[in-house]
Amino acid sequence: MMRSLFSGVSGLKTHQTRMDVIGNNIANVNTTAYKSQNMVFSDLLYQQTQAASGANADTGRGGINARQIGLGSKAAAINTAITRQGSAQSTNNPWDVMITGESFFIVNSGSQNFFTRDGSFTIDGAGNLVMASTGYRVMGWQVDEETGDIRSDVVSALQVMNAKNLTAPAESTTKAVASGILDRNDTDVNSKAGKVMTLQFFDQAGYKYTALFSAHKLITAGDGNYYVQLDDIINSDGVSLKTYYNVNDISQIATFGAEKSIDQDKVFSLPDDGSVTYTETTAADGSATNQKFQINYALGEILADFDKNVMMSMSQDLKVTQINNAAAPGAGTKPLDVPGDTAVQVAGSVTLDRDILEKEYGLIYDEKKKQYYYLPNPNDKTKRKALPLTNANGKPNTEWATVLSRLGGNGVTLSGAPEWDADKGEGAVKLSFTADFKTIAGQDSTFNGDTGKFGVSLKYPADAETILEKAYGLTSEGGMKYSINNITPDGHASIHISETYTGNQLVFNTKDGSFNYVGNPEQTAVTLNFNTSTTDMTGKNINLEHFTNIDIDFATMSNVNNGKVSTANMDNGDGTENNLGSGRKPGELIGVEIGQDGKIRASYDNGMTKLLGQIAVAKFANASGLAKAGNNLYSATMNSGEFDGVGQDITADGEGSMESGVLEMSNVDLAGEFTEMITTQRGFQANSRIITTSDTLLEELVNLKR
Repeated sequence: MMRSLFSGVSGLKTHQTRMDVIGNNIANVNTTAYKSQNMVFSDLLYQQTQAASGANADTGRGGINARQIGLGSKAAAINTAITRQGSAQSTNNPWDVMITGESFFIVNSGSQNFFTRDGSFTIDGAGNLVMASTGYRVMGWQVDEETGDIRSDVVSALQVMNAKNLTAPAESTTKAVASGILDRNDTDVNSKAGKVMTLQFFDQAGYKYTALFSAHKLITAGDGNYYVQLDDIINSDGVSLKTYYNVNDISQIATFGAEKSIDQDKVFSLPDDGSVTYTETTAADGSATNQKFQINYALGEILADFDKNVMMSMSQDLKVTQINNAAAPGAGTKPLDVPGDTAVQVAGSVTLDRDILEKEYGLIYDEKKKQYYYLPNPNDKTKRKALPLTNANGKPNTEWATVLSRLGGNGVTLSGAPEWDADKGEGAVKLSFTADFKTIAGQDSTFNGDTGKFGVSLKYPADAETILEKAYGLTSEGGMKYSINNITPDGHASIHISETYTGNQLVFNTKDGSFNYVGNPEQTAVTLNFNTSTTDMTGKNINLEHFTNIDIDFATMSNVNNGKVSTANMDNGDGTENNLGSGRKPGELIGVEIGQDGKIRASYDNGMTKLLGQIAVAKFANASGLAKAGNNLYSATMNSGEFDGVGQDITADGEGSMESGVLEMSNVDLAGEFTEMITTQRGFQANSRIITTSDTLLEELVNLKR
């Protein structure tokens, strides 16, 4: 009877313990990364009233079991569901980190390492990554300053916001890439200035500059041959370094290839649209004493300011009516020599459509009234004046000439009434006119009545260069020099060309336009070399050591058809995914992020990213053997396995990761806890009934004496 009392008492105690565990679970239902516990019961001691006996063959009696009376229950174990992952809770705080898998963060109290699943971290006043609840420092691995990579060593505190991490140093540009298309028919490539290419780069102090290059066709080397030269370097204020450092030439600051010269004899022929008149005078002894050429051009190439007048440049069927105030020679008459700066009157007609009249001359067309208007005062659009084709007397309206002269062209005189030209669209007006010009100063011309065109004549060899430059597109400026070997009567000229340039030759495959080499055969890159110092025009020494040489790779350029438009240009960096060697200005910290591997990276406003450290984790053979230390902390025990002091990369086994901006929630199952609470309550009630029933029995026993 007394045994049942004590069994009931032990049952009450064990159920109370179980209720304590359940209560703790429910209390921590919202505790970050809390791991729920459950209690396991076992029976207690047994009192044996009779031992078991075996069967006896001699007596023929069978065996009997032992007679044991149990003495109650006890708490066999309290287990922690430490490997069961809690749900994720998004916080959008970059310092909140959740572990997936069975690993633990390592934190240090200053004297001891603890382990936790609670990733609610923050930054303390010293810049350390710490637990927000306890201030314990988060442990991990540091960055090797020599390699820039993580050094897996004994874990130490992660100080991510120290002074050296708040800024990123400037970096000079060391590499660049020239890319795009160099179209051989591009007028820029064939011009004196060349196709302009720019390269923005940084010096060692992070100051930004723009190098101006130009690509030119190498006439003497044939198709597929070009050269690239350095023209200037300007600073971020748009000032040339020649001006900034007070030097004569950019080569005193930087050089891009050496001076080279190519010599060649070449025969030129006139363009298809050109024409040549060849005359020769023979002396009495039969020798040729004079050779004369005449090459004809359109009026716009001979008359000064011709192309500036919209009416002239659009005109058709123009005729020269007067030269030096005299009638122009007619067909079949002797050509007339016209010196430079000579008055010439041009007569003709032109149709100006509505678009030209409105955009170029500022007229306003009224579709309902079929009439133009103009603004006497261009700044006052509220007052407009009608511009009919004829006046009230049916005569040509002279205001048309006044309005059309606003473009500043030569004096235009209408020679007849303006007419609508319906064939050119609504609002198109046909005008007959005369206009006064002058031939270009310093250039003698002729007018041939048979051709109806002006021409430029020369006497070989006295003024041959004048016509050759115009007829063949040659120039004696810059690095191009030429001399005349011979000119034939049909206009072919044998020329010796000497082409000098300072830069690097750029060669393409003439078969498919692919890149061949730059500078020297089999070379894909050339260097923009900066001098370490120079001397300005006053003799002062200038230190240039803040500049760094830049290797420029041309391998991705091509020489193919692109509609006469070149896209060639330069970009800093090597063009790879990380764009190494691009250079940068000094940077300010703009953000920090924690990757899935626990690596902490800082981002700066100059585009740079920097590795600050890595959060290490600990794994245990028996994580359930860890001892709870409060504050969401665990400590290692003999049954959990020892921590080696180094830790692991969470992604090393491919089974875990870290998520930034997320916290792990408690893994307590409220439904299960409430169910356990019901069974615990009933168990407690049943055990209390053992005591009350045993007490009743004792009471009956005592009452036997009454």
